Amino acid sequence: MKSVRIAIIHEWLVTYAGSERVLEQILSIYPDADLFCVVDFLDNQERSFISGKKINTTFIQYLPKARSKYRSYLPLMPLAIEQFDLSSYDLVISSSHAVAKGVLTGPDQLHISYVYSPIRYAWDLQHQYLKEAGLDSGMKGWLAKWVLHKIRLWDSRTANGVDYFIAISYFIARRITKTYRRKSTVIYPPVDVHAFTQVDNKESFYLTASRLVPYKRIELIVEAFSRMPDRRLVVIGDGPGFDRVKSIAGPNIEILGYQKFEVLKDYMQRAQAFVFAAEEDFGIVPLEAQACGTPVIAYGKGALLETVNDLSGPEEPTGVFFQSQTVDSIKNAVEHFEKNQDKFTPTACRKNAERFAPEVFRESFTRFVNDKYEQFRKTLNTHQ
Repeated sequence: MKSVRIAIIHEWLVTYAGSERVLEQILSIYPDADLFCVVDFLDNQERSFISGKKINTTFIQYLPKARSKYRSYLPLMPLAIEQFDLSSYDLVISSSHAVAKGVLTGPDQLHISYVYSPIRYAWDLQHQYLKEAGLDSGMKGWLAKWVLHKIRLWDSRTANGVDYFIAISYFIARRITKTYRRKSTVIYPPVDVHAFTQVDNKESFYLTASRLVPYKRIELIVEAFSRMPDRRLVVIGDGPGFDRVKSIAGPNIEILGYQKFEVLKDYMQRAQAFVFAAEEDFGIVPLEAQACGTPVIAYGKGALLETVNDLSGPEEPTGVFFQSQTVDSIKNAVEHFEKNQDKFTPTACRKNAERFAPEVFRESFTRFVNDKYEQFRKTLNTHQ
């Protein structure tokens, strides 16, 4: 596809996180593509993955305090993303969890959108987000609800401008169907399994690692293990909930705060099991644990049902699920895991994680885009 002019639209570039890892792989597939995003505030240490590529940004880049308050400009983002003139491109690929899919394209252009989720805080998770932000009542709350109402209308309309949707999981594919009434193809995001090595000898402690924010439910895990004083838990991560988590932790729980990658990897490799209580759209960290040969004890909802093989399934098991986000449910899952511990092998965990390796993503994504573009050009040529 060397002669094809390609534009890649990403939401915003402020850190190197999950969606940026996907963007990195897409850029490696299409190194000559032009890159567009709402704002670009990557620091010099995090810019290497874009390989010195010039980034086209919107007017929001230059608004007051945009570096730290760019999310506050969400009401302006639909207008901003629509200002990109992409009329000279044959293929547009959007990497979207908010507004990127809303770029304007014409009938002679193919638009493929890789969707991490329809805008979570505007659709089914609106009430949860508003409550956590303290915006579920009062004048500010009503203003936020009105803005999100307008965002939903825009989001629904712009779904019509996408020719093909790709979802990061079947869980998100169902959300796309519910939100846009559109079908999507699932291509799982890349997980850097090669950065982790399998370790067979496990030690007698459990691990959880995450940013300490409400929906990750780290408090729940800590409370559960505080009621199991004969079991050791290590918690890695920092965030707004750090003080609360530390205050409820029993003497059998180590709260390590933020740790460098090498420290996190070491604990992941040695842990008896990794415990995870969030409902995730995909969930990279539980797969990183499996890449270390470590089984997972997880909340049985969301995309983890696709990335962890439960004892009851046909594949070699890599974990167990608990069915509700409660202390008792987690305690029962830990006990269930220990009763069946001999059924989990580091090799099975590693093998499962390798299904999500970067090269698997690149091959699947390239095949999908090439096939759809070839079909699109044939249709154009037939009717010209």
